[in-house]
Amino acid sequence: MTTPGGADTSPAVVVWDRPVRLVHWALALVCVAAWITSDFFLRWHEPFGYAALALVVARIAWGIIGSPYARLAQFVRGPGATRHYFREVLRGHAARYLGHNPLGAWMALALWQCVAALGLTGWLMNTDMFWGVEWLDWLHHALAWLLIALVVAHVAGVVTTGRRHRENLVLSMWTGRKRAPGPHDVA
Repeated sequence: MTTPGGADTSPAVVVWDRPVRLVHWALALVCVAAWITSDFFLRWHEPFGYAALALVVARIAWGIIGSPYARLAQFVRGPGATRHYFREVLRGHAARYLGHNPLGAWMALALWQCVAALGLTGWLMNTDMFWGVEWLDWLHHALAWLLIALVVAHVAGVVTTGRRHRENLVLSMWTGRKRAPGPHDVA
């Protein structure tokens, strides 16, 4: 329900619990800090990278034992369901999901895998075995640029989905609350 001014007055439900929101925003901040310190402040770059890796591990653990909408089993859909959802997006008929939609779920997995790979390659670059190995340095930098591309795609997806469903998804990730599901929404 909206007011004449366009404000949404529908009842809200808690979807994103505090651990999900804290890890999401902490991971965003730590990744930005790691990017900023990558050229000149390597003393800080490494701890930020390890913190990002730890946050990914924590989020995956919470995805196994956490609240219902945090659980990977709840929001990660198979390839068939994801293709169907993508076709519906292209047609402009994609259902609203209370939690992650299928594309958002796969994006979350891609982001976490990229951050984990960055953390692993960063750590390997500091071991005796891989110190100064050029291909590993190249891979680490390529993964950093891939992460930037994934973040851009993630933000574009959030904005597009939010507009399509008339919902402020950034605010939802801040407060944890979303509009209650309607009759055609996927809870």
